[in-house]
Amino acid sequence: MADDSIAVVDLDRCQPDRCNYECANYCPPNRTGKECITERGEDAVEGDPDQIHISEEICLGETCGICVEKCPFDAIEIINLPSELEEEPVHRYGENAFSLYGLPTPEPGNVTGILGPNGIGKSTAVHGLAGEMVPNLGDHEADPDWERVLDRFRGTGLQNYLKSLTEDDVSVSRKPQYVDQIPKQFDGNTRELLERTDERGALDELIDRLNIRPVMDQDIDSISGGELQRVAIAACLARDADFYFLDEITPYLDIGQRMIVARLIRELADDDAADRSMLVVEHDLAILDLLADTLHVAYGEPGAYGVITDPKSVRNGINEYLKGYLDNENMRIRPSAITFEEHAPRVASRSETLIEYPDLSKSYGEGEFELHVEGGEINHSEVLGVVGPNGIGKSTLAKLFAGSLEPDEGALDFALDIAYKPQYIEIDQPMRVDAFLSSITDEFGGSYWNTEIAQPLQLERIMEQNLTDLSGGERQRVAIAACLSEDADLYLLDEPSAHLDVEQRVRATTAIRRYAENHDATVMVIDHDIYMIDLLADRLMVFDGEPAERGHAAPPQDMRDGMNEFLADLDITFRRDERTGRPRINKPDSQLDSKQKREGEYYYSG
Repeated sequence: MADDSIAVVDLDRCQPDRCNYECANYCPPNRTGKECITERGEDAVEGDPDQIHISEEICLGETCGICVEKCPFDAIEIINLPSELEEEPVHRYGENAFSLYGLPTPEPGNVTGILGPNGIGKSTAVHGLAGEMVPNLGDHEADPDWERVLDRFRGTGLQNYLKSLTEDDVSVSRKPQYVDQIPKQFDGNTRELLERTDERGALDELIDRLNIRPVMDQDIDSISGGELQRVAIAACLARDADFYFLDEITPYLDIGQRMIVARLIRELADDDAADRSMLVVEHDLAILDLLADTLHVAYGEPGAYGVITDPKSVRNGINEYLKGYLDNENMRIRPSAITFEEHAPRVASRSETLIEYPDLSKSYGEGEFELHVEGGEINHSEVLGVVGPNGIGKSTLAKLFAGSLEPDEGALDFALDIAYKPQYIEIDQPMRVDAFLSSITDEFGGSYWNTEIAQPLQLERIMEQNLTDLSGGERQRVAIAACLSEDADLYLLDEPSAHLDVEQRVRATTAIRRYAENHDATVMVIDHDIYMIDLLADRLMVFDGEPAERGHAAPPQDMRDGMNEFLADLDITFRRDERTGRPRINKPDSQLDSKQKREGEYYYSG
């Protein structure tokens, strides 16, 4: 194989008991007597002995690609690496396995961000910098050695950090990516978990600012995802460390909670007396933009290889990522740019009413949460965004509209077909994805369905997997596809951005918006991602109140008025980037932030 190519075998997909080794039988080198594609054998370090192994020395590379086409399970990738990658990987998990090129550089007193898709090696980089893994520099058969790693990075900004790490002169605090795994590793209540982390004497303040005092005496396995995320962040920030690694800080949090977390991280980094470094992996571009001082972009082929660039300015890094072209690297990472436009509401949505609903109320019992909804109208062929804090009743409204809850006051008598994607996706059917989706629509597999739903949501590679084996992000994409595949008058999607990376969110947003426009469909989208709401919504429904106690839903209103009301309540102002039009949060108390607040323009100035 050419030096700039790699072969990757996905062992989760390789199913030798269900195929006839088409990859090996049709491989040109194999057919000339060479052993290019072989069984892994009994001595295999990982995988089933009957699964395949590809010799990268013999393989002809991407110019051949016959094995890729012949594999019935899409288990093989032959990839030409960018010619700019002159060095060996920083880490490779094994032959025919994922490779990582480059590492981010933590800087004392700064917040360093990493932006890139899932499966691209961001968490691998964090494990290496946290000292939890010794990078093997691509030699997966040799014992990894810190001396070789130090020699590799001699003369770079990473050398001093890695040297201090190997000499135990660096203390590290890390927040894991998947907070839902914490209850499996810790058996006790929140107080017991947090009190063992209070090394800076700051725990009480963190508990109050993150609003987790109500769950301090609850068992850790009984609290919600949003509460668990805030507990994990408090545990990380309460430690007295030199370097803090925070792997995804926004899942399960509303925008107000995200801003609080961003401010806490920023304050810790700005403490001149401590000279701490912070490394944050994040998919919420608005929060990453506000939080980080410098940014590394991660690109490549998810599950195959990842490249982490040298640091960039945050604005340039995000803009280049959205543009799909990295200037310094001279590298195209996406065929088309992601653009943000101030779209006018479609003509049909200004006049025709699809639903007129009355004042509604729903209570969960005396002393429990109560929701009050002001009556309003939802227009034909519009996308209605729904925003508000967690625990304020947005999902309750969705269930009322979908008919899975009955209101206590007011009547909903919709003569409509409603497709509903709930907030929490429970999948317990031992059923393949393709069988599940084909049971929903007769359009399954058709050219339009493939182009407008399957391709944007990247469903091709998971069609033959069982629903119960899917990751959170994969389940989300299947659930969105299932919702859009129904023949309905109203499509109701509750938090479609959850568990999706930036690229997947944009693809999901594109699929939803395009479906709405092409089908003259009416869509309601509940989400915390301002970028998604900004790209999708024609109008906005704003919730306020006291989370977990009472909620109030205002009637739908135009985007500008709705966002001004919503952001004013959060004390946050947005502007648009001059070059790309993307929403950017103004730094609190900055000149522009103060000016927009005086003018009452929280949602973009001008």
